[in-house]
Amino acid sequence: MPTPFVTLACGGAYRSALIPTPETASMSPTLEQLQQNYEDFVTAVRASGRVWGLKSEVGWVVCDSEEFEDTDVIPFWAEEAEARQQCCDAWADNEPVAIDLETFLDQWLVEMAEDGTLAGPGWTKELEGLEIEPVELGKRLFPEATAEQEAP
Repeated sequence: MPTPFVTLACGGAYRSALIPTPETASMSPTLEQLQQNYEDFVTAVRASGRVWGLKSEVGWVVCDSEEFEDTDVIPFWAEEAEARQQCCDAWADNEPVAIDLETFLDQWLVEMAEDGTLAGPGWTKELEGLEIEPVELGKRLFPEATAEQEAP
């Protein structure tokens, strides 16, 4: 069973500062780039068999959704180095922690779906990325299970 989630300093104020303005719009990734980051995340996680999250003594890092009010997002990365680069500033007390794919699929995504929490797969250093429904992420990470469930 995963450790309870604790919302840390990733909340709206920090991420809201990342919403593109006319001055910064050219620096922000395009939707196609964010989609490619998601695709790269899925490919890498399927190959390695694990995802990486950030955890401190008080729990896992959770952010406010940029898309939905009163909705949390848990960011995940495919590589330890990608997660580790986030361990600065407000997240300096966190460490990357690996979650094996089976546990991620069978426990994490199930509980996130029950809680209405979204996944943030493969976010950039600037915390830019897609917010994905846990069920959708599970289908992308383990399409064989979806095919088996849909078979007559």
